[in-house]
Amino acid sequence: MPVTETAGHFTFADWKEIAVSPEDAFPRLAHATVVNAFTGVIEAEATVCSYAIAYDTAATGAFAGMELVTGRVDGRAGAFALEERGRFADDGTVHCTFEVVEGSATGELAGLRGTGGFTYRHGETKVPYTFAYEVGRA
Repeated sequence: MPVTETAGHFTFADWKEIAVSPEDAFPRLAHATVVNAFTGVIEAEATVCSYAIAYDTAATGAFAGMELVTGRVDGRAGAFALEERGRFADDGTVHCTFEVVEGSATGELAGLRGTGGFTYRHGETKVPYTFAYEVGRA
């Protein structure tokens, strides 16, 4: 099956962050749990996402995380995990890339492979994403 390149949007409904190192020192570590809702080729009402965050300063740093997506891709139902990595800057911009975790897709999405990313700008309520994917045999 050929790779399909597409786009959509997501919104974040919940962001809970806790410091795991002293909050007044840098670098600083934190953990965040997030709930996202996807529209477009990825349709998911409420994902489960967990990030480990390393702050360089109060407004800059890097993160890595995993997101469990349960819903549909191009009309096919199932679940899959995304591995995410990104950086955030003091201007409020976040750049993130993600990849489907190999072997994680279930249901009609078994064999899903794909990569994508997004750029979030402070104040946006709808974040555009790109996704290049293919659904093959598991």
